[in-house]
Amino acid sequence: MNIILDRPRCEGHGLCEEVAPQLMHLDDDGELVLDVEQVDGDLETAKAAVRVCPVAALKLA
Repeated sequence: MNIILDRPRCEGHGLCEEVAPQLMHLDDDGELVLDVEQVDGDLETAKAAVRVCPVAALKLA
């Protein structure tokens, strides 16, 4: 399973980073960077990151 970022929709709130720092982080410009696209080993954490995004910029596929 992959985590997909809708970059134009992302507003850089950082809630996803808080629940899944091993999968993603905000860079110095406030842009979300996916550290891991394939999330099979950490699926529950990825699901939590998708759920907390206030603008629905993340999805699993």
